[in-house]
Amino acid sequence: MTVTPSPELQSLEASDDSFDLEENDIPSEIPAADSSSSRALSREEEGVGFTLDEFASLLNKYDYNFKPGDVVNGTVFALESKGAMIDIGAKTAAFMPLQELSINRVEHLSDVLEAGETREFFILSEENDDGQLTLSIRRIEYQRAWERVRQLQKEDATIYSEVFATNRGGALVRVEGLRGFIPGSHISTRKAKEELVADFLPLKFLEVDEERNRLVLSHRRALVERKMNRLEVGEVVLGTVRGIKPYGAFIDIGGVSGLLHISEISHEHIETPHTVLNVNDQMKVMIIDLDAERGRISLSTKALEPEPGDMLTDPQKVFDKAEEMAARYKQMLLEQAEDGEPMGGNPE
Repeated sequence: MTVTPSPELQSLEASDDSFDLEENDIPSEIPAADSSSSRALSREEEGVGFTLDEFASLLNKYDYNFKPGDVVNGTVFALESKGAMIDIGAKTAAFMPLQELSINRVEHLSDVLEAGETREFFILSEENDDGQLTLSIRRIEYQRAWERVRQLQKEDATIYSEVFATNRGGALVRVEGLRGFIPGSHISTRKAKEELVADFLPLKFLEVDEERNRLVLSHRRALVERKMNRLEVGEVVLGTVRGIKPYGAFIDIGGVSGLLHISEISHEHIETPHTVLNVNDQMKVMIIDLDAERGRISLSTKALEPEPGDMLTDPQKVFDKAEEMAARYKQMLLEQAEDGEPMGGNPE
Protein backbone atom coordinates (compact mmCIF):
# COMPACT_ATOMS: atom_id res chain seq x y z
CA MET A 1 0.00 0.00 0.00
CA THR A 2 1.30 3.42 -0.86
CA VAL A 3 1.12 6.20 1.77
CA THR A 4 0.74 9.69 0.43
CA PRO A 5 2.09 12.51 2.65
CA SER A 6 -0.43 14.97 3.90
CA PRO A 7 -0.55 18.38 2.28
CA GLU A 8 0.90 19.99 5.44
CA LEU A 9 3.92 17.67 5.46
CA GLN A 10 4.46 18.19 1.72
CA SER A 11 4.42 21.94 2.29
CA LEU A 12 6.95 21.70 5.22
CA GLU A 13 9.36 19.59 3.17
CA ALA A 14 9.14 22.02 0.30
CA SER A 15 9.79 25.10 2.45
CA ASP A 16 12.70 23.75 4.59
CA ASP A 17 15.53 21.89 2.92
CA SER A 18 17.58 21.70 6.16
CA PHE A 19 16.51 18.11 6.52
CA ASP A 20 18.14 17.11 3.21
CA LEU A 21 21.59 15.52 3.64
CA GLU A 22 23.85 14.98 0.74
CA GLU A 23 25.76 11.71 0.78
CA ASN A 24 29.08 13.60 0.91
CA ASP A 25 28.02 15.35 4.15
CA ILE A 26 28.21 12.06 6.17
CA PRO A 27 31.77 11.16 7.38
CA SER A 28 32.95 7.77 6.30
CA GLU A 29 34.09 6.86 9.85
CA ILE A 30 32.27 7.92 12.98
CA PRO A 31 34.56 7.70 16.07
CA ALA A 32 33.30 5.92 19.18
CA ALA A 33 32.48 8.04 22.27
CA ASP A 34 35.53 6.79 24.17
CA SER A 35 38.05 6.83 21.32
CA SER A 36 41.14 9.03 21.50
CA SER A 37 40.17 10.78 18.30
CA SER A 38 36.87 11.65 19.89
CA ARG A 39 38.64 13.13 22.94
CA ALA A 40 41.05 15.03 20.73
CA LEU A 41 38.21 16.39 18.65
CA SER A 42 36.33 17.44 21.75
CA ARG A 43 39.40 19.19 23.22
CA GLU A 44 40.08 21.02 19.99
CA GLU A 45 36.49 22.13 19.64
CA GLU A 46 35.77 22.98 23.30
CA GLY A 47 39.24 23.79 24.71
CA VAL A 48 38.47 22.09 28.05
CA GLY A 49 39.11 18.76 29.86
CA PHE A 50 42.13 16.72 31.08
CA THR A 51 43.97 13.66 29.99
CA LEU A 52 44.47 10.92 32.60
CA ASP A 53 48.14 11.89 32.93
CA GLU A 54 47.22 15.53 33.49
CA PHE A 55 44.64 14.56 36.11
CA ALA A 56 47.20 12.46 38.03
CA SER A 57 49.67 15.32 37.81
CA LEU A 58 47.08 17.71 39.22
CA LEU A 59 46.40 15.38 42.14
CA ASN A 60 50.10 15.25 42.96
CA LYS A 61 50.37 19.01 42.70
CA TYR A 62 47.69 19.57 45.33
CA ASP A 63 48.57 16.64 47.58
CA TYR A 64 49.76 17.84 51.02
CA ASN A 65 53.24 17.03 52.22
CA PHE A 66 52.37 15.48 55.59
CA LYS A 67 55.15 14.93 58.11
CA PRO A 68 55.41 13.90 61.78
CA GLY A 69 54.86 16.78 64.18
CA ASP A 70 52.31 18.56 61.99
CA VAL A 71 48.88 19.45 63.34
CA VAL A 72 46.18 19.01 60.68
CA ASN A 73 42.41 19.15 60.41
CA GLY A 74 40.69 15.84 59.87
CA THR A 75 37.19 14.43 59.67
CA VAL A 76 36.20 11.25 61.49
CA PHE A 77 34.46 8.84 59.12
CA ALA A 78 34.71 5.51 60.96
CA LEU A 79 34.98 4.39 64.60
CA GLU A 80 36.48 0.93 64.99
CA SER A 81 37.27 -1.26 67.99
CA LYS A 82 40.96 -0.31 68.10
CA GLY A 83 40.84 3.23 66.81
CA ALA A 84 39.33 5.71 64.36
CA MET A 85 39.74 6.26 60.63
CA ILE A 86 40.36 9.90 59.83
CA ASP A 87 40.21 11.74 56.51
CA ILE A 88 42.93 14.43 56.46
CA GLY A 89 43.10 14.84 52.69
CA ALA A 90 45.87 12.30 52.16
CA LYS A 91 45.70 9.59 49.49
CA THR A 92 44.94 7.01 52.19
CA ALA A 93 42.78 7.41 55.30
CA ALA A 94 44.83 8.00 58.47
CA PHE A 95 44.41 5.94 61.64
CA MET A 96 44.25 7.08 65.27
CA PRO A 97 44.75 4.30 67.86
CA LEU A 98 42.52 4.22 70.93
CA GLN A 99 45.51 4.90 73.24
CA GLU A 100 46.12 8.20 71.42
CA LEU A 101 42.61 9.48 72.08
CA SER A 102 43.32 11.54 75.22
CA ILE A 103 45.77 12.15 78.06
CA ASN A 104 42.90 11.22 80.37
CA ARG A 105 41.65 7.67 80.78
CA VAL A 106 38.99 6.94 78.14
CA GLU A 107 37.18 3.62 77.71
CA HIS A 108 35.45 4.15 74.38
CA LEU A 109 36.16 6.18 71.24
CA SER A 110 32.58 7.45 71.28
CA ASP A 111 33.31 9.18 74.61
CA VAL A 112 35.45 11.69 72.71
CA LEU A 113 34.72 11.34 68.96
CA GLU A 114 31.68 10.98 66.74
CA ALA A 115 31.43 10.18 63.04
CA GLY A 116 31.47 13.26 60.84
CA GLU A 117 33.24 15.38 63.45
CA THR A 118 36.08 17.63 62.25
CA ARG A 119 38.91 18.57 64.58
CA GLU A 120 42.69 18.86 64.91
CA PHE A 121 45.00 15.86 64.92
CA PHE A 122 48.74 15.48 65.51
CA ILE A 123 50.72 13.39 63.00
CA LEU A 124 52.72 10.86 64.98
CA SER A 125 54.62 8.94 62.31
CA GLU A 126 55.58 8.64 58.67
CA GLU A 127 53.40 6.65 56.29
CA ASN A 128 53.56 2.88 56.77
CA ASP A 129 53.92 0.36 53.94
CA ASP A 130 50.26 0.88 53.08
CA GLY A 131 50.70 4.65 52.85
CA GLN A 132 48.78 5.23 56.07
CA LEU A 133 49.63 7.93 58.66
CA THR A 134 49.16 7.52 62.43
CA LEU A 135 47.43 10.37 64.28
CA SER A 136 46.99 11.49 67.89
CA ILE A 137 44.77 13.79 69.92
CA ARG A 138 46.63 12.92 73.13
CA ARG A 139 49.79 14.62 71.90
CA ILE A 140 47.96 17.88 71.21
CA GLU A 141 46.40 17.80 74.67
CA TYR A 142 49.81 17.00 76.16
CA GLN A 143 51.49 19.99 74.50
CA ARG A 144 48.72 22.38 75.46
CA ALA A 145 48.66 21.08 79.04
CA TRP A 146 52.37 21.90 79.47
CA GLU A 147 51.79 25.35 77.99
CA ARG A 148 49.00 25.89 80.50
CA VAL A 149 50.97 24.77 83.58
CA ARG A 150 53.95 26.90 82.51
CA GLN A 151 51.64 29.88 82.39
CA LEU A 152 50.15 29.02 85.79
CA GLN A 153 53.65 28.75 87.26
CA LYS A 154 54.58 32.11 85.75
CA GLU A 155 51.51 33.63 87.40
CA ASP A 156 52.42 31.87 90.68
CA ALA A 157 48.84 30.62 90.74
CA THR A 158 47.33 28.42 93.43
CA ILE A 159 45.46 25.45 91.97
CA TYR A 160 43.29 22.72 93.48
CA SER A 161 43.82 19.10 92.52
CA GLU A 162 42.58 15.71 93.71
CA VAL A 163 45.01 13.18 95.15
CA PHE A 164 44.54 9.92 93.24
CA ALA A 165 47.37 7.90 94.82
CA THR A 166 50.16 8.01 97.40
CA ASN A 167 53.55 6.33 97.60
CA ARG A 168 56.52 6.27 99.94
CA GLY A 169 57.77 9.62 98.65
CA GLY A 170 54.56 11.61 98.60
CA ALA A 171 51.25 11.99 96.76
CA LEU A 172 50.17 11.96 93.12
CA VAL A 173 47.73 14.37 91.51
CA ARG A 174 46.68 15.36 87.98
CA VAL A 175 46.98 18.92 86.72
CA GLU A 176 45.50 19.71 83.30
CA GLY A 177 45.65 15.96 82.66
CA LEU A 178 49.37 15.74 83.53
CA ARG A 179 50.63 13.64 86.43
CA GLY A 180 52.06 15.75 89.24
CA PHE A 181 53.99 14.80 92.38
CA ILE A 182 53.80 16.33 95.86
CA PRO A 183 56.88 15.41 97.94
CA GLY A 184 56.09 14.27 101.47
CA SER A 185 58.03 17.25 102.85
CA HIS A 186 55.60 19.56 101.05
CA ILE A 187 52.41 18.02 102.42
CA SER A 188 51.04 19.96 105.38
CA THR A 189 48.19 18.08 106.99
CA ARG A 190 47.47 16.20 110.18
CA LYS A 191 46.03 13.32 108.16
CA ALA A 192 48.02 10.21 107.45
CA LYS A 193 49.35 10.38 103.92
CA GLU A 194 47.34 7.34 102.85
CA GLU A 195 44.11 9.10 103.92
CA LEU A 196 44.64 11.93 101.42
CA VAL A 197 43.35 9.92 98.43
CA ALA A 198 40.29 11.68 96.92
CA ASP A 199 41.06 14.88 98.87
CA PHE A 200 41.34 18.14 96.92
CA LEU A 201 44.42 20.10 97.99
CA PRO A 202 45.48 23.69 97.29
CA LEU A 203 48.85 23.53 95.52
CA LYS A 204 51.65 25.76 94.28
CA PHE A 205 54.15 24.89 91.54
CA LEU A 206 57.69 23.97 92.54
CA GLU A 207 59.01 22.59 89.23
CA VAL A 208 57.62 22.53 85.68
CA ASP A 209 59.99 20.70 83.32
CA GLU A 210 58.47 19.28 80.14
CA GLU A 211 61.77 17.88 78.83
CA ARG A 212 62.23 15.75 81.95
CA ASN A 213 58.48 15.19 82.33
CA ARG A 214 58.64 16.54 85.90
CA LEU A 215 55.74 18.38 87.48
CA VAL A 216 56.36 18.94 91.20
CA LEU A 217 53.94 20.77 93.48
CA SER A 218 53.71 21.95 97.08
CA HIS A 219 50.76 21.80 99.41
CA ARG A 220 52.76 23.51 102.14
CA ARG A 221 53.56 26.54 99.98
CA ALA A 222 49.90 27.04 99.15
CA LEU A 223 48.88 26.91 102.81
CA VAL A 224 51.73 29.14 103.88
CA GLU A 225 50.83 31.72 101.26
CA ARG A 226 47.22 31.69 102.40
CA LYS A 227 48.31 32.00 106.00
CA MET A 228 50.87 34.66 105.14
CA ASN A 229 48.11 36.88 103.80
CA ARG A 230 46.88 37.11 107.41
CA LEU A 231 50.26 37.21 109.13
CA GLU A 232 52.97 39.80 109.52
CA VAL A 233 56.53 39.93 110.78
CA GLY A 234 56.61 40.77 114.51
CA GLU A 235 53.24 39.15 115.22
CA VAL A 236 52.92 36.77 118.20
CA VAL A 237 50.99 33.57 117.51
CA LEU A 238 50.08 30.51 119.54
CA GLY A 239 51.52 27.27 118.22
CA THR A 240 51.99 23.58 118.99
CA VAL A 241 55.25 21.67 118.70
CA ARG A 242 54.74 18.95 116.04
CA GLY A 243 58.27 17.74 115.51
CA ILE A 244 61.76 18.24 116.90
CA LYS A 245 64.96 17.95 114.89
CA PRO A 246 68.60 18.59 115.88
CA TYR A 247 68.42 21.95 114.06
CA GLY A 248 65.12 23.14 115.55
CA ALA A 249 61.42 22.50 116.07
CA PHE A 250 58.45 22.60 113.72
CA ILE A 251 55.57 24.55 115.19
CA ASP A 252 51.99 24.27 113.91
CA ILE A 253 50.48 27.77 113.85
CA GLY A 254 46.91 27.32 112.71
CA GLY A 255 47.34 24.63 110.09
CA VAL A 256 50.73 25.63 108.69
CA SER A 257 54.17 24.75 109.93
CA GLY A 258 56.81 27.25 110.95
CA LEU A 259 60.43 26.56 111.91
CA LEU A 260 61.78 27.58 115.28
CA HIS A 261 65.49 27.24 114.55
CA ILE A 262 67.74 26.21 117.44
CA SER A 263 69.50 29.59 117.21
CA GLU A 264 66.14 31.37 117.72
CA ILE A 265 65.08 29.51 120.90
CA SER A 266 67.14 31.52 123.38
CA HIS A 267 70.00 33.98 123.69
CA GLU A 268 71.79 31.28 125.65
CA HIS A 269 73.54 28.45 123.81
CA ILE A 270 71.45 25.27 123.46
CA GLU A 271 72.94 21.88 122.66
CA THR A 272 69.70 20.39 121.36
CA PRO A 273 66.06 21.59 121.18
CA HIS A 274 65.01 18.45 123.12
CA THR A 275 66.39 20.00 126.32
CA VAL A 276 63.87 22.86 126.07
CA LEU A 277 60.90 21.63 124.05
CA ASN A 278 58.64 18.58 123.85
CA VAL A 279 56.28 17.39 121.13
CA ASN A 280 52.72 18.70 121.69
CA ASP A 281 53.93 21.59 123.86
CA GLN A 282 51.81 24.70 123.35
CA MET A 283 53.79 27.91 123.24
CA LYS A 284 53.87 31.47 122.01
CA VAL A 285 56.24 32.29 119.18
CA MET A 286 56.94 35.43 117.18
CA ILE A 287 57.11 35.54 113.39
CA ILE A 288 60.46 36.91 112.26
CA ASP A 289 60.32 36.06 108.54
CA LEU A 290 57.73 35.17 105.89
CA ASP A 291 59.22 33.62 102.74
CA ALA A 292 56.35 33.10 100.31
CA GLU A 293 58.68 31.99 97.50
CA ARG A 294 60.06 29.09 99.53
CA GLY A 295 56.89 28.54 101.54
CA ARG A 296 58.64 29.04 104.88
CA ILE A 297 57.70 30.78 108.09
CA SER A 298 60.55 31.50 110.51
CA LEU A 299 59.75 31.78 114.20
CA SER A 300 61.52 32.95 117.35
CA THR A 301 61.18 32.75 121.12
CA LYS A 302 64.57 34.35 121.63
CA ALA A 303 63.09 37.70 120.54
CA LEU A 304 60.46 37.32 123.28
CA GLU A 305 62.88 36.76 126.19
CA PRO A 306 62.69 39.64 128.71
CA GLU A 307 66.14 38.55 129.87
CA PRO A 308 68.65 36.38 127.97
CA GLY A 309 68.17 32.74 128.92
CA ASP A 310 64.58 33.05 130.17
CA MET A 311 63.46 30.27 127.79
CA LEU A 312 65.74 27.90 129.74
CA THR A 313 64.93 29.06 133.24
CA ASP A 314 61.36 30.48 133.11
CA PRO A 315 59.53 29.90 129.80
CA GLN A 316 56.20 30.89 131.35
CA LYS A 317 57.61 34.38 131.98
CA VAL A 318 58.51 34.56 128.28
CA PHE A 319 54.98 33.67 127.24
CA ASP A 320 53.39 36.07 129.74
CA LYS A 321 55.37 39.02 128.38
CA ALA A 322 55.33 37.88 124.72
CA GLU A 323 53.04 40.66 123.41
CA GLU A 324 55.01 43.33 125.28
CA MET A 325 58.31 42.09 123.86
CA ALA A 326 56.78 41.79 120.38
CA ALA A 327 55.69 45.43 120.52
CA ARG A 328 59.29 46.40 121.34
CA TYR A 329 60.48 44.25 118.45
CA LYS A 330 58.12 45.95 116.01
CA GLN A 331 59.23 49.36 117.21
CA MET A 332 62.84 48.36 116.65
CA LEU A 333 62.02 47.24 113.10
CA LEU A 334 60.26 50.53 112.44
CA GLU A 335 63.26 52.52 113.66
CA GLN A 336 65.60 50.42 111.54
CA ALA A 337 63.43 51.05 108.48
CA GLU A 338 63.47 54.81 109.13
CA ASP A 339 67.26 54.79 109.55
CA GLY A 340 67.72 52.64 106.43
CA GLU A 341 69.31 49.81 108.41
CA PRO A 342 68.82 46.11 107.58
CA MET A 343 65.64 44.67 109.11
CA GLY A 344 65.97 42.06 111.88
CA GLY A 345 67.78 41.58 115.13
CA ASN A 346 66.49 41.33 118.67
CA PRO A 347 65.44 44.03 121.10
CA GLU A 348 67.87 44.87 123.86
